[in-house]
Amino acid sequence: MARIFITGSTEGLGRAAALDLLDEGHQVVLHARNPSRAADLGTLADRAYGVVVGDLSDAKETHALAEQLNALGRMDTVIHNAGIYIDSERVATSGGHPRTLAVNVLAPYVLTAEITRPDRLVHISSGMLSDGSTSLDDLDWTARRWSGVQAYCDSKLLVATLAFAVARRWPDVLSNVVDPGWVPTRMGGPSASDDLTLGRTTQVWLAGSDEPEAAVSGGYWFHRRRREPLPAVSDAAFQDALLDELHRLTGVRLP
Repeated sequence: MARIFITGSTEGLGRAAALDLLDEGHQVVLHARNPSRAADLGTLADRAYGVVVGDLSDAKETHALAEQLNALGRMDTVIHNAGIYIDSERVATSGGHPRTLAVNVLAPYVLTAEITRPDRLVHISSGMLSDGSTSLDDLDWTARRWSGVQAYCDSKLLVATLAFAVARRWPDVLSNVVDPGWVPTRMGGPSASDDLTLGRTTQVWLAGSDEPEAAVSGGYWFHRRRREPLPAVSDAAFQDALLDELHRLTGVRLP
């Protein structure tokens, strides 16, 4: 039995993964963006090991979320599931960052750096990372004309690179990336062509399975099959440059 924390677990893939992991007998810590969203958990909260609350687009709340988690005790696994899809305009956080970057990249980075180190990390990315840019100039989109689609693609490339960087730097942690496919959640919409069950199977398996096949690191997964990521994701120089930029943007250094 593992203690597993899932960001963005009030609905969609995060909630579905939480239900599966609870049914398998794991201790699950749920996350809600605010108290109102926490109330939406209903009876699921009664089954959870704990519920933590914090808006991942807000740096102060993200730091506070890390403190809440550490107070609950060490997590065996963290699933970085929360994400922003496509903002039609640049929505700035209190720290001046675009919300897409803050939630999809900065928050997983800060949480990874500040919580007690788990055994496993699972990052949710997207096949749209293939259209992401490898330029680290102007991640805040202050000089460029805003493109919500490009910002999302970039964020999914960057979070996959972060996961691979952690896998390389922390050999004692199993850090992997999952592409859940285009699934019919609120984010994916009703026209999504992939299956919701298949969309959560891989992260559930990587998070809590004792099977040797799940005890790996530095993998990019789609429906429990490994795929080759974009070359940039595995590039150590690009990984290090990204970590330097994330340190500059957040003031937090990855241990």
